[in-house]
Amino acid sequence: MKCFSRYLPYIFRPPNTILSSSCHTEADIISTVEFNHTGELLATGDKGGRVVIFQREQESKNQVHRRGEYNVYSTFQSHEPEFDYLKSLEIEEKINKIRWLPQQNAAYFLLSTNDKTVKLWKVSERDKRPEGYNLKDEEGRLRDPATITTLRVPVLRPMDLMVEATPRRVFANAHTYHINSISVNSDYETYMSADDLRINLWNFEITNQSFNIVDIKPANMEELTEVITAAEFHPHHCNTFVYSSSKGTIRLCDMRASALCDRHTKFFEEPEDPSNRSFFSEIISSISDVKFSHSGRYIMTRDYLTVKVWDLNMENRPIETYQVHDYLRSKLCSLYENDCIFDKFECVWNGSDSVIMTGSYNNFFRMFDRNTKRDVTLEASRENSKPRAILKPRKVCVGGKRRKDEISVDSLDFSKKILHTAWHPSENIIAVAATNNLYIFQDKVN
Repeated sequence: MKCFSRYLPYIFRPPNTILSSSCHTEADIISTVEFNHTGELLATGDKGGRVVIFQREQESKNQVHRRGEYNVYSTFQSHEPEFDYLKSLEIEEKINKIRWLPQQNAAYFLLSTNDKTVKLWKVSERDKRPEGYNLKDEEGRLRDPATITTLRVPVLRPMDLMVEATPRRVFANAHTYHINSISVNSDYETYMSADDLRINLWNFEITNQSFNIVDIKPANMEELTEVITAAEFHPHHCNTFVYSSSKGTIRLCDMRASALCDRHTKFFEEPEDPSNRSFFSEIISSISDVKFSHSGRYIMTRDYLTVKVWDLNMENRPIETYQVHDYLRSKLCSLYENDCIFDKFECVWNGSDSVIMTGSYNNFFRMFDRNTKRDVTLEASRENSKPRAILKPRKVCVGGKRRKDEISVDSLDFSKKILHTAWHPSENIIAVAATNNLYIFQDKVN
């Protein structure tokens, strides 16, 4: 397991406001984190509907070690709170997911979604402005044609760099239930959005209609036994996608087989151990995140206590199971009472699919090396936020005598949780969202 050191403790704050981590509003809490395909940009969304994009600094000859630091590149309001008058329901502005599109030109494009509406944003730079219009004056007002006696050729003048974010498409009115996932297809012409009961396929050029590819809504809602929790396209095969359910199952679907993928191609489920059966079994088996490996050979799923890796060629059981915080098994009753048992943790692969990362409580996050089978627990907190300081592994003591560097399971702070993480696509740089703070760590530089 590689050792990670902090570059800078990037603290995510709302625009034009300075807040400490102990003094924040609900709107400041980070709800999603995502690197773009090159890793040069990092986007975060929060519960206030804002998107903040960080850009990686370029390497300078004088300060080589500063390569890798991220600074704020652009901030914009993606979604606003709305009200559904037909159902008398408030629609939160919270950003549920952000997904980047591969860069095709000088501009960047990303998808962002709240519970109901997906938006396609264009982020571009401007460092020149046109001057010398014939029909407009310098203030932009229309001129009287009778006063125009000469023909001027407009010219471009240099100006301070300005980053603009503009909405290019708005995909709305297609989901009855809350959107939990969006995924860009490998053909880069389509993407899918998933809610609790349906998955829709969209074309980027068409905003007024989508194609329903999965519908698990029963005729009688009283017969509802499971919901869709996450969905993702295969990284290389545009016809294949996977979705997970609250029953701990994963379904692989092939759009070539049927227009409506109500019949899965493969069904992944691990038989439950009867000796571990309890009142909480169904809740903790619910899958909160599913991710294809970069190679497309494996699927990773995260439930409440474990991360599992599945081989696409073996449906009956996972090939790897990693315990994230098994010491909480004895605390499930209290976690149920304070609703923490319903927290939805995400999981990510590193660029080579050899290491897995996921979050936990007390601002801890876990990393598992698939080759060496070693694991480590690290902490993202402002208390140990000295720049370039090496992160020390943390250990949780379950019972008996507690060592000096260990923390008791009874001392864990369940209000501090790391639900959202991201890994640079090619380097050992990770982003960890801890409430309203964003931490960026890099592999130790010798």
